[in-house]
Amino acid sequence: MTETRAQTKTRTPEFQAAASALGGLRQDLLKDVFAYRPLPPLDDHGPLMGLLPANVRKKLVWTPHALVLGAALICVLLGTAWSGSESIVGVVPAIPVALTLVRPVAAFWGSMAATVVVAMAGDVWPWGASSLWGHLVVLVVVAARTRRRTAPWMWTLTLLLGLMMEYFGGYHANSTAFPMVVTSALALLVVTVVQVRRDARREVSEAEREVTVQRTVTAVERDRRTLLEERTTIARELHDVVAHHMSVVAIQAEAAPYRVQNPPPELEQAFVTIRENAVAALTELRRVLGVVRAEDQEAPDAPQPTLARLDRLLDNVREAGLETEKTVTGAVRELPQGVELSAYRIVQEALSNTLRHAPGAPAVVEIAYVLGGLGVRVVNGPPAEPVKASPGAGHGITGMRERIAMLAGEMTAGATEEGGYEVAAFIPVPRAAEPAESADGPVDEDREAAA
Repeated sequence: MTETRAQTKTRTPEFQAAASALGGLRQDLLKDVFAYRPLPPLDDHGPLMGLLPANVRKKLVWTPHALVLGAALICVLLGTAWSGSESIVGVVPAIPVALTLVRPVAAFWGSMAATVVVAMAGDVWPWGASSLWGHLVVLVVVAARTRRRTAPWMWTLTLLLGLMMEYFGGYHANSTAFPMVVTSALALLVVTVVQVRRDARREVSEAEREVTVQRTVTAVERDRRTLLEERTTIARELHDVVAHHMSVVAIQAEAAPYRVQNPPPELEQAFVTIRENAVAALTELRRVLGVVRAEDQEAPDAPQPTLARLDRLLDNVREAGLETEKTVTGAVRELPQGVELSAYRIVQEALSNTLRHAPGAPAVVEIAYVLGGLGVRVVNGPPAEPVKASPGAGHGITGMRERIAMLAGEMTAGATEEGGYEVAAFIPVPRAAEPAESADGPVDEDREAAA
């Protein structure tokens, strides 16, 4: 066992190449010689076939079969023309030609045998007109139907057959060995070149298909990652909003008993329970925030923005060169902080998109306080001059849709007829969800100024 491995390792590259070549010969021309491999019809969905009527395409798909049978008929005619009454000279070479339609490897060996039979029956050595034509057709068809390495093997065996017949048959002034060898080499070279180009196109097509699939998968994964990032951002912001309100509840529950003289024990216990539940909720919120917040991300120092800070946002974008106009309709009122935060973020992202994709275009921000909800609309005009696409990540519209979907609202985004872009959203707000106004006055100085 060890000696065999040592011999295998010490074999020369030439020996290994020869062994590989012989293995290819055995695989292509000696194994499964009589295997049934019918020639398939043409594809009727090709670029040229698609231009023809359906009934014509059904007939043209059998064109290769008709050509092969026509070549077999030519063999018979050539044999009859050259040998007169001896039909064997034409029929014998025609049989392997027709056999290439179903058993290509057997057809090659049959053509080799037919060459010898026709040469002994005819007066031309070693290939007569019918056997030369038939063998060329067999070589071309078999080479086209098998792997590329089959062609050189068939040509080599044809060359050896011609040399052997020349050697054992004696000298003939009209020998056709040299014309046969040259003609078959050119024919097989053409077939091999066509096969190489066909395989190259197939590989390129498969590579393009793989690239397309990979791009599709990448786009899907990018969209999924975008959704996760936006949802994480929304979760962090909502945590800050809810945590603020829960802290207020805990403080008020702790201070409430001191505002009542001699409160009953049941009331004190109720406030204690409220405070404990609020503190427990805050603890759970911080635990969840630890999961969704990155390690290097710090908690915000200021409260989350609301529509009361919208004027500051517009001032900032005006300083960046964006002409912006704000319109507020309806009775301005305080809405749930999550609703106002989402509306603020939608306006912020829409204006940022305008700065990136339509520099120099004016923008209009419309806020509508209506019965049952809040309407937000941001529309910009066409850019002042053609600009290249911004390399943004494309998360803006996705983030807006996530916020609106979270609040069970509706949103549309798309180009306008004037060449600009419009983002419109409606956030429903049930009447019971709106914060009650304080009896002592306005709850937010910024909101009073905005109104």
